Amino acid sequence: MEIFDEVLAFSYKSKNDKMRKAPLIDTRTDELFTPKAKMQELVGNDKEKYMDLLVTKRLTKATSRSFIFSREQYRRNCRNELYMKLIESLYMFGHRELFVIDTESIGLISLNTLPLVFKYRNETSEAVGGVLLSLNGPALIPEDTYGIVENVIKNMNIVLEQLVPGLRIGVVDLGSTMTKDGKIAKQIQLISLKNNKQIPFCYESEGIKNIVSNLQLLIVVYNNPSVTVAIDELDSGVFEYLLGEMLNIISEKGKGQLIFTSHNLRPLETIDKGFIAFTTTNQKNRYIRLTNVKGTNNLRDFYYRDIVLGEQSEQVYNPTNNFEIALAFREAGEIEI
Repeated sequence: MEIFDEVLAFSYKSKNDKMRKAPLIDTRTDELFTPKAKMQELVGNDKEKYMDLLVTKRLTKATSRSFIFSREQYRRNCRNELYMKLIESLYMFGHRELFVIDTESIGLISLNTLPLVFKYRNETSEAVGGVLLSLNGPALIPEDTYGIVENVIKNMNIVLEQLVPGLRIGVVDLGSTMTKDGKIAKQIQLISLKNNKQIPFCYESEGIKNIVSNLQLLIVVYNNPSVTVAIDELDSGVFEYLLGEMLNIISEKGKGQLIFTSHNLRPLETIDKGFIAFTTTNQKNRYIRLTNVKGTNNLRDFYYRDIVLGEQSEQVYNPTNNFEIALAFREAGEIEI
């Protein structure tokens, strides 16, 4: 993967001033970036710092990272307060308001490790981060993180009890210990509390573990308009009716933005068609919205119909042949292994 051609543009309007949309940083050049006037305001005239940033630009391209948000050096030299506030705001958004959960989390859950990502706020402070909790036995977490994990799970239980009636998650404190670097850590174990019975959380289904892993972020995206959460394969292991109900509630009442991928077709029956994009088999036009969908159409049935008839501008499914599949099964069965 390679990140290139980054452009940061903005417009500005206040009571006394108005600025049309124009690039602040445009990396589509062999130089550091353009426009030159804005570059001087951001970087200054120090040639050594200029060369350092030019090297950084090449390194970020080689390592698939953003150049614009890779370093703080040009922000420290910025002589324009508006530019500095703009970049700092986007930088803070990326660190505190944007959450991306990839399929690695599903792999960890399969290995009985729970990734718990959170954004939690109380009356005095806010915590943003994540912990990996082993489910096979006691999990070690920093001592100062214990209170946060306890509060996050307590907060999640409010919603979890409604999603899965009667189910709550508990945290058992197994005492303190010292890590190899001399720091104090807490030993904890997650448990399920259901029908007045306690069992280790590791015995829950992968669907329940997946819900718990992502639930705090779903709560945040429901309540906070500045938050964006992107989750790959949100549907993994989740009962499709429950998946549809969660997505319907968030799409109708949620304040933030939830972006997700799913192989499950249940969302097609619960989410407005304007929110949905479909993958295609054309690598040059990977995503489309279905056209000619009437208000009375069931989008799930409409999608199946297009798989068979191919009425859209792009193919959404590589056609398969039942006879060829059956023949392949037969041929494979005749091979001695």
